[in-house]
Formats: sequence, C-alpha cells, structure tokens
Amino acid sequence: MTATPEAATESPTPATEPIPAAEPQPAPGATPPRRPLAARAAAELIGTTALVTVIIGSGIQATELTKDVGVQLLANSLATVFGLGVLILLLSPVSGAHFNPVVTLAEWWTGRHGGAGVTIREAAVYVPAQIVGAIAGAILADAMFGKPLVEWSTHDRSAGHLLLGEVVATAGLILLIFGLARTDQLRFAPVAVTSYIGAAYWFTSSTSFANPAVTIGRTFTDTFAGIAPGSLVGFIGMQLIGTVVGLALVALVFRPGREAAQ
Repeated sequence: MTATPEAATESPTPATEPIPAAEPQPAPGATPPRRPLAARAAAELIGTTALVTVIIGSGIQATELTKDVGVQLLANSLATVFGLGVLILLLSPVSGAHFNPVVTLAEWWTGRHGGAGVTIREAAVYVPAQIVGAIAGAILADAMFGKPLVEWSTHDRSAGHLLLGEVVATAGLILLIFGLARTDQLRFAPVAVTSYIGAAYWFTSSTSFANPAVTIGRTFTDTFAGIAPGSLVGFIGMQLIGTVVGLALVALVFRPGREAAQ
C-alpha cells in the first residue's frame, strides 16, 4: 500500500530528519532464496521418512481393520495421496519435495548444462538422504504398530507384468512433473502428482512404487506394503528405465515451438 498524503496544514518533515528507507521486497513471482544444502537435505530426509511411514503404516492399519484386499488397497492409496499432498505443500519451498531419487536424477540431467535444477553435488546429497529417510520411515511405521523393527519382506514382486507396471508408473510420473515444469505449471504439482499416484495405485499392476528409495524402504517390513529384497533389483532397474522413457516423452511432447515466419 502507498501512504496517504498528509494534509497541507501539517508541518513538513524537517530537512535534517532522515527518512527511513523502505525494506526491499521480492518481486511478485520471484524465485525464493535458495536454502542451504543442509536444510534441503533435511527436508528430503524428513519428507521421505514421513512418506514411507504413511505408506507402510496405512497398509498395516488397513490389514488390521479388514480382510478385504480391495478395501485394504483403497485405504492405503487414499492415505498415501493425502499424506504426499501435505508433504509436497510443506516442503517443496525448501527442497522441491523430490522424495525420490529418479526425480532428483532427472532434474540433474535436464539442468546439467546450466539450467535450473540440482547440481551433481546436490544430487549426491539428496539421494542418500532419501534412502536413509525411507528406511527410517519403515522402521518407524513398524514400531508404531508393535511389529519387529526390521523384518525382511517376503512379498515377491518379480513377475514380468509387475516390472512392466513399474516402467509405466515411473515414466508417467516423470512426464507429469517435467511436463508441468516445461509449461510453467509446477504450482499445481501437489494436486497433480498426488492425483497421478492415487490413480496409478489402481491402473498399474505394481501399484506404482515409482521410487527407488521407497522401494528400498519397503523391503524392511514384512507387511502389506512390503517388497521382498529379491525383487529389489528388478524394480529399481525398471524405475530407471521408466525415467529414461519419461524424459524422452517430455523431450518429444514439450519441444520448444518455432516462431512464425515474418
């Protein structure tokens, strides 16, 4: 707001009295100041911990409340959608709310020639923070429900159709996130990403892990959301392939337009 001009009858400010300078304000829509790397790593660790706690904890709760597998999956997917949305809103201003190594690596790849995105040094900090956070989240969820803190999952997910589901789930996630970035619509990420994850729980055969850190964390719990360690390499490999496919689709669909000839 601008100050209301003072009436003419009032005394002017003495010339000798300094007028305080206004505090500089960021321009509307300006990029917020970049946070220290330690703060961003902490946000990634805490966010991934919370995400995996939601995924595993809601799975345990669902199986204790009902024996209907469809209802269990519905409860698990809804809790994940709501939890992830809150985490993105809270932590995206700090770290970008990746919570996912393939998102971090894709952002490094797309920005490696000086564009916006994480540097290789930042990615080397983000990814371990995400993995440690995912393991901590699995242990925390098991502890809350009185389960063994670490119990390797026996839920085998090595079938070929499940691996195909991971390629599709991860490619779609990368296409969505980087498509939003290319079209300057990242402000819609909390709604768009959670909507996609909620849908992919149901339309992919793998229930859409689409995240190597979360996949690693889920090996530490022999509950509804777990995955056997023997299935880990296949799932992560397919997630990396899905990342490449997703980036290729972004390059194909969101190519810069050509200016019309004069």
